[in-house]
Amino acid sequence: MILRYLTNLKVAKELFNASQPKLKGDQGMKDTFENVFGLPSKMVPIIGAAEAISSVLFVFSFASKKISRLASLITLGVLGGAIFKHFQAGHGKEGAKHAMDVSGLAALSLLDTLNCKKDK
Repeated sequence: MILRYLTNLKVAKELFNASQPKLKGDQGMKDTFENVFGLPSKMVPIIGAAEAISSVLFVFSFASKKISRLASLITLGVLGGAIFKHFQAGHGKEGAKHAMDVSGLAALSLLDTLNCKKDK
């Protein structure tokens, strides 16, 4: 449990850092979404908010496995899309590496909560 919570804190930090330019409406991020990923710039704050919410949920995941599961599912959804868009844009494994690493940790956290017999 302690290892899962430490992992969750690491994921929370990474998600929080990734969400900041999106929430601040960084023009470079908007241009990247439109020109590289083919997404509307209106998606930038939405994706940033999802990352920030997931980050907060990971911080409070010590309170409940359900919170940890929800945070993991949001993270896997957002970062799964990011991984797909990086590969689609031709960035390859290097371009998607950060998203793959963070989503891997979120998946491990999710599996850890599903593996336990007693739900708290």
